[in-house]
Amino acid sequence: MATNENLPPNVIKQLAKELKSLDESPPEGIKVCVNDDDFSIIFADIEGPAGTPYENGVFRMKLLLSHDFPHSPPKGYFLTRIFHPNIANNGEICVNTLKKDWNPSLGLRHVLIVVRCLLIEPFPESALNEQAGKMLLENYEEYARHARLYTGIHAKPKPKFKTGAISESTTALNVDQSNTSALNADQKITAGGAALPLPSPSPSPSVLVPLTVTARGLGQDQPAVVAAAAETRVGGAAASTVASSTTLKKEAGLIKAQAEKKKIDARKKSLKRL
Repeated sequence: MATNENLPPNVIKQLAKELKSLDESPPEGIKVCVNDDDFSIIFADIEGPAGTPYENGVFRMKLLLSHDFPHSPPKGYFLTRIFHPNIANNGEICVNTLKKDWNPSLGLRHVLIVVRCLLIEPFPESALNEQAGKMLLENYEEYARHARLYTGIHAKPKPKFKTGAISESTTALNVDQSNTSALNADQKITAGGAALPLPSPSPSPSVLVPLTVTARGLGQDQPAVVAAAAETRVGGAAASTVASSTTLKKEAGLIKAQAEKKKIDARKKSLKRL
């Protein structure tokens, strides 16, 4: 609870309730900021109303509450520079609600709403900024141009933190992790299948031997791959057997031819002796 000496305890208690209400259900386009230790100074950020030269701007103001509040009205000041007939160069606000039309029953919510409405409908007849008041009466377009210029320079809202950059960073991190996982899976598949020979064409007849094993890293049976590998192995063995048999036949024929030649030579010698 605030203990400011400028305000009586009963006023502080009433202000605490009203400030809580403003925080839970703020007026349109108004955000109240308060120091819990000093209720005599109340800040508010006011959004420029749409369709006015103050659109897209955020204006900070403060209300100063005196010791005899609420019997006397608070004093209002704009801390953000603004080109407006009813707001002086030092930021002082001129509005009847804060002067002759003040009523102790009026609360802070009413005051803040009136100040925002002042941005929608200025009163150049009671101008604190004579230049703005005269320009508004004589040449509204020129007045609006000046007001927009001040808004663009002095009332720019503070940049908000972008939550899309995290998502983007998290998304990017997740993508990198997915790529790494996919690479690791590919490496496991390659390692698991390294013991299996790759199928290659064989010109000789082969016998298909169906086998079923589970390859590491794939997590499922791969009968086709292993069968192809077995086919290659069996086909290679059959080709080797045929080649060996052909070689043996050639060698046997050569030996037989040599034996026949020896027999013929022996007969020729016997005939010569006769």
